[in-house]
Amino acid sequence: MNAIEFPWITTIILLPIVAAIAIPLIPDKEGRTVRWYGLGVALTNFALIIYAFWQDYDFHSSAYQLVEKYAWVPQLGLNWSVAVDGLSMPLILLTGLINTLAIFAAWKVTNKPRLFYGLMLVMYSAQIGVFVAQDLLLFFLMWEIELVPVYLLISIWGGEKRRYAATKFILYTAAASIFILVAGFAMAFSGDTVSFDMATLGMKEYPKAFELLVYACFLIAFGVKLPIFPLHTWLPDAHGEASAPGSMILAGVLLKMGGYALIRINMEMLPNAHASFAPVLAILGVVNIVYGACCAFAQTNLKRRLAYSSIAHMGFVLIGIASYTELGISGAMLQMVSHGLIAASLFFLSGVTYERTHTLMMDKMGGIAKVMPKSFALFTAGAMASLALPGMSGFVGELMVFIGIATSDVYSSSFKVVVVLLSAVGVILTPIYLLSMLREVFYGKQNEELVLDAVVADVKPRELFITACLLLPIIGIGLYPKLATQTYDVKTMQVASHARQVLPIVAQQQPSSLYSRIFTAPTLADSQVPGLVNIAE
Repeated sequence: MNAIEFPWITTIILLPIVAAIAIPLIPDKEGRTVRWYGLGVALTNFALIIYAFWQDYDFHSSAYQLVEKYAWVPQLGLNWSVAVDGLSMPLILLTGLINTLAIFAAWKVTNKPRLFYGLMLVMYSAQIGVFVAQDLLLFFLMWEIELVPVYLLISIWGGEKRRYAATKFILYTAAASIFILVAGFAMAFSGDTVSFDMATLGMKEYPKAFELLVYACFLIAFGVKLPIFPLHTWLPDAHGEASAPGSMILAGVLLKMGGYALIRINMEMLPNAHASFAPVLAILGVVNIVYGACCAFAQTNLKRRLAYSSIAHMGFVLIGIASYTELGISGAMLQMVSHGLIAASLFFLSGVTYERTHTLMMDKMGGIAKVMPKSFALFTAGAMASLALPGMSGFVGELMVFIGIATSDVYSSSFKVVVVLLSAVGVILTPIYLLSMLREVFYGKQNEELVLDAVVADVKPRELFITACLLLPIIGIGLYPKLATQTYDVKTMQVASHARQVLPIVAQQQPSSLYSRIFTAPTLADSQVPGLVNIAE
């Protein structure tokens, strides 16, 4: 069997979950062997991901690669169908990196270590499965498998209100998953053939009202995960109570599943409905940015402030998806990768700070930069990346989204001005709440009631290594964005082209849309088909 025939994707999915099943058989009383075992499995899987992509992935192709398809449960029409393309490849690399570092970050877990590392490995498998699934039932199955480990990680190893946060998380996400199942079955049984294959579903012709309804169902499901206002309220509670490794995975990977699914399913498979919903996504993106920034400024809990910051940053993903430009969609992808790295570093450092101070309340800290200078420097670097300082990945991603929506020839000038100006308000608020966070935690006079452990006051080599592994790609992408963009540029160009092909048809079908009564300007649809009115006029 040569390299190209080896089932790389199946191996990468199954290795962590099979290894997790074997954990109860490991002889270990104190958890030391289990943690080395978990880290070894994660590192091995990450190495396999890198090797498989290095050997067999073609950056210049927009087609699916490393394709594997097997009949799994023929009676249900369920196939083990997996593949990789430009949308999934960078997110799989991000998943491998953050999960490996999160397991390394959990080095001090002593409460039920077998269960903890087993859940981390199961979640690792499910996340990769979501990004590679080409069968809608398989996608749903992986999406659901991922929920249980997150619930248990929060409810067992979380803070004081961990059960409330975990219950809220599972209620929101499980209820949202119902919409995936209903919409998926509706698409599968629509027309003359029954199929759950995503490529087949994307080529079907759907009635207009049916496609809009299915799109709305998926939007609700993925909007909870992204999260989109007002479906976001589970996120601050989950982050506020989750342990640092759990928060790293929540912010670094789980939120990106929602953005990925919006592009893969809503935009690629339902382009006609996307034409009607795109302006709504842009508006929701603006709301996310402004609302998230305002709420972040009001938080006194360190992790809750970072959680609302994540809501604001995910707004740029929505705007990029709605832009209908190659640059905007590329910016949305880069924003997901960039935010995954930045958020993981900040939540990890917040965990490091909590271990030293035993509190997450910023008003109870203050002046700890004197005793934790390395932590202060690393936290500052992460905050600078989050506020989109030039030279870091956050700046490039947000700039691409801004230019993408501003240069879009689909929307009217008035619509674009409103979106850009309101988004800019959120960008202005970001440094305010992040710099005030640094001031409250590290500057000023140290709280007399704050007791710091002098023995472990500053970051240790393990913690420094984890943070460096996240900050180095942040700076590398900021200085040379092609490190990330070359992995998906060809694919995002194809996605943008495919989505724009339906615009003249949609404009002809609904010349008196709601948007035409709000915004007025000639558009792409007008220029291609004389006399037609744009969807977002």
